[in-house]
Amino acid sequence: MSHSLDDYDYKILQHLQSNGRLSNQELAEIVGLSTSQCSRRRIALEQKGMIMGYYAQLHPHAEKQPIMGMIEIKFQHYSLETLEKFLGFVKDEPMIREVYKLTGSYDYVLKVTVEDLEQMSQLINQLMSLNINIGNFNTSIVLERVKENHQMMIGVTHD
Repeated sequence: MSHSLDDYDYKILQHLQSNGRLSNQELAEIVGLSTSQCSRRRIALEQKGMIMGYYAQLHPHAEKQPIMGMIEIKFQHYSLETLEKFLGFVKDEPMIREVYKLTGSYDYVLKVTVEDLEQMSQLINQLMSLNINIGNFNTSIVLERVKENHQMMIGVTHD
């Protein structure tokens, strides 16, 4: 995968990250290219894997699983078997939205969404029953989404 991106590519990516619904014509006007040039660049960025997908950002009240939590995991003993079990579980579990490998006190942080606290407890129990040598584990419930995906969430109407 070639990463040779120029200023126009970065402008296209920046604007699509803020608004993935921009048409090629709108995007071309913003970045200063012809519509056909912009379209070709956008397709090339998708083919290179620089644009991994498009999605709708939902308001928390519109989500079926409105409770968000962060689960931090520190492994006691790190092995290939442990990693394969863990990654297999997080790949297949729909309540786990994002997974980040970290430096610092914890090895991984999971961004999860659940319908209620009982479902959060069930997810935690599933993680603990994997038998993957978890040495330290911390769960936090998100009280308020302040900024998400470059969008400020505070001040959004709830009507």
